[in-house]
Amino acid sequence: MANHASAKKSYRQSERQRLHNKYYAKSTRNAIRAIRNTADKKAAEEGAPKVYAMIDKLAKIGVIHKNKAANLKSGIAVYINKLA
Repeated sequence: MANHASAKKSYRQSERQRLHNKYYAKSTRNAIRAIRNTADKKAAEEGAPKVYAMIDKLAKIGVIHKNKAANLKSGIAVYINKLA
């Protein structure tokens, strides 16, 4: 455990931020999973912009890399385009 006050504070802040990042990352993964599990093209198209925004926000705040965000969005678009 940390010995200095600044190190203790840093630990508290990083733990709080880790939980914050974990929550938003998990929420986004669940939203992506929901789109990929749907067979209805119209519903998937309607939900896609919201999921894209969630992914962009994760990339913007540094939870995921911008290239990973692009790959996730591309994969969603490919899936939606394949739906009949």
